[in-house]
Amino acid sequence: MQDITGLSFDELKELLVKFGQHDYHTQQIFSWVYKKGIIEFDKMSDLSRDLRERLKDNFSICDLELAEIQESTDGTQKFLFRLKDGNFIEAVAIPTEKRLTGCISAQVGCKFACRFCSSGLLGFKRNLDTGEIINEVLYLKNNSCGKLLTHIVFMGTGEPLDNYDNVLKAIRIINSGYGLNIGARRITISTCGIIPAIKRLAGEGLQIELSVSLHAGDDETRLKLMPINKIYPLKELIPACREYIKKTNRQITFEYVMVKGINSHLQDAMKLCKILKGLDCKINLIPFNPVKEGKFYPPDKGDILLFKERLLKSGVNVTLRKSRGQDIEAACGQLRLRYEKE
Repeated sequence: MQDITGLSFDELKELLVKFGQHDYHTQQIFSWVYKKGIIEFDKMSDLSRDLRERLKDNFSICDLELAEIQESTDGTQKFLFRLKDGNFIEAVAIPTEKRLTGCISAQVGCKFACRFCSSGLLGFKRNLDTGEIINEVLYLKNNSCGKLLTHIVFMGTGEPLDNYDNVLKAIRIINSGYGLNIGARRITISTCGIIPAIKRLAGEGLQIELSVSLHAGDDETRLKLMPINKIYPLKELIPACREYIKKTNRQITFEYVMVKGINSHLQDAMKLCKILKGLDCKINLIPFNPVKEGKFYPPDKGDILLFKERLLKSGVNVTLRKSRGQDIEAACGQLRLRYEKE
């Protein structure tokens, strides 16, 4: 049975007309689900009993089953969901004083196997469909932190641009005034650097934020961390990013996970400055979040600060991400990994 959240406004309208119903019911249903947080058809009181029964016979709403929830001392909440087929995915709610960010998964597992990430340790299983992605967002909106959900980042398990159609459809529902009405500039896609998808995204006409996982300023080092670099090396990725910035007039964020002894030396900072020269971008430095299954460690605090200072002196716009949720395995895939190994 299809989850109704996988339908766009126009798709639902078309189906209701096929059911012999008025198309204005579409707006009522969207309002119940996305504005009021109602996920039971019987509670949609301004719909006729006949329509509610038709909806129940043909659709479900939010089939996610909560398997586990963890809450950090810093307020971060991590949710492990069981899907209808028995697979698991994760979502994280990250509160600050002024915002609540939902970190969303796009796939079950990941095929790109970045060396520092838990998401791909159990391999890739499948893409999430649009409804499953929207269900993550709705669950966070309706159940976490007691705050209004303001931002969405596709930085959970999986590669969003490898599940392009479902992710873009979900984003349009999240952004729509009929849907969750979250502004495009408050929605971020994070990618390992799939160049054809980056070029395609540039033509979508969406003012969303793009975050590219870089993690090195040279191909040799990046390949040690990211096998994708063999397919899409820096000499092709950086020009594609330059083209994206020019076409969209949007700044790109480059994510840089700092791993001790691998990419955290001052010469690594110099290489980074060189390849990003002239780009409208910022660097987000992320000290590595250790996982039990990994062999990597974060650099010393002093080395991190020296690295950051070198970038700043070269005119690079740089931020240092504050670690969140380390006491609850908040890094991508950690909770799912433990659950599926038990």
